[in-house]
Amino acid sequence: MQRSEAAMACNVFKFCSALRVLGSIMIVLVLAVAGLSYYTMVIANYGPALFHGGLLNSLIAFAVLLLFHSLLVMLLWSYFSVVVTNPGSVPPNWMPVMDEEKGDMDPLMASEYSGPGLGSSQSTMDPSNPGIRFCRKCKQFKPPRCHHCSVCGRCILKMDHHCVWVVNCVGALNYKYFFLFLFYTFLETTLVTVSLLPYFVSFFTDGEIPGTPGTLAATFITFILNLSFALSVLGFLIMHISLVAANTTTIEAYEKKNTPQWHYDLGWKKNLEQVFGTDKKYWLIPAYSNEDRRLMPALQGLEYPTRPDFNVLQQL
Repeated sequence: MQRSEAAMACNVFKFCSALRVLGSIMIVLVLAVAGLSYYTMVIANYGPALFHGGLLNSLIAFAVLLLFHSLLVMLLWSYFSVVVTNPGSVPPNWMPVMDEEKGDMDPLMASEYSGPGLGSSQSTMDPSNPGIRFCRKCKQFKPPRCHHCSVCGRCILKMDHHCVWVVNCVGALNYKYFFLFLFYTFLETTLVTVSLLPYFVSFFTDGEIPGTPGTLAATFITFILNLSFALSVLGFLIMHISLVAANTTTIEAYEKKNTPQWHYDLGWKKNLEQVFGTDKKYWLIPAYSNEDRRLMPALQGLEYPTRPDFNVLQQL
């Protein structure tokens, strides 16, 4: 039995190490696809059309290039914000809030799952209070919505998942940036796909196609890559829109399958604010206002507001 557990731990360690190496490759792949798309759109096709086409073609090329560069800047800004931002770690010696009148832990800090879940193998319940979770790996208490990541080797606040594409966990402090990365990736890849569609169709029609063999190959490959990314990212984007609207995460969506009410569901408008902040001017950029950072506990990853009627619903 001990030998089997040791072998399993070794396999998990090798898998986690492989994911770290794969993540570095993924950053290079993202930059390579962005670079190829830039070459195809700006240098090979719409750049020349801007200066050497007619008035109508020049206006179309200008509009396409303006939108392309704007989306590319937002995509890369969001991407590297996810990569470099700490998703949220449990502060050293963190302890759940003690209710001095009742003599027990704050129920808001203790309202976690007792059923099976993605993080259950890494944590145990505090014997003195069954609602408080304790991470055996990190040897510390776990705040609400916190899970242990085997790849990062630490507990992550409001962990959604570990993403190899960003070589980082997606958690409380960088989830908004990840969502915007998906959003702008879908818009950018869709724009490139639609913009290159006439060039792609011309490969299968009669007539001479302008360009060198290198630019033609780049156009063909760029169209296929961007179409593939647009379709695949669309599925992830739809899934995360539904998660944000319900104020839940990928892990929590799995864990609460049998839970009729979700105590963090504040209504879709408040749920959006829990991720994007209350200042709508910042919703579409990977940043928060100073006021939101100061006044919203959810953006710190340790406390989360719950439905005021949740306790009433539980008693019904």
